[in-house]
Amino acid sequence: MSTTSKDAPELETDVGFNALKDSEAARRAMDYYLKPAISESTTDEKFFEVRPSISSEEAMIHASDLLRCAAASAYEAADHLQGSRRDLAFTVVHMIDMAKALVDRSLDCHRPE
Repeated sequence: MSTTSKDAPELETDVGFNALKDSEAARRAMDYYLKPAISESTTDEKFFEVRPSISSEEAMIHASDLLRCAAASAYEAADHLQGSRRDLAFTVVHMIDMAKALVDRSLDCHRPE
């Protein structure tokens, strides 16, 4: 089946481009690709941010608690797996336990006797 020129609608390409000329979406897209500095956010928003006033000891205590929770979650997940996936998950548990031991040792060194 072939189309003849009388079957195809006449398109004016200039009309399509002129319609986008005053479009806010087109302007934002052009700014994004041609002027990245304009479209970039000036503030770097973070999902999680540590208080600047937190002490090193308090930060280490929170890190130790987070590692304990991570180890418990990884252990529970590993317990329901089999084969190499179970081995890999228990490897994660072991690495978390090692990191927690280092954090706890650091805390022990900072505590007064």
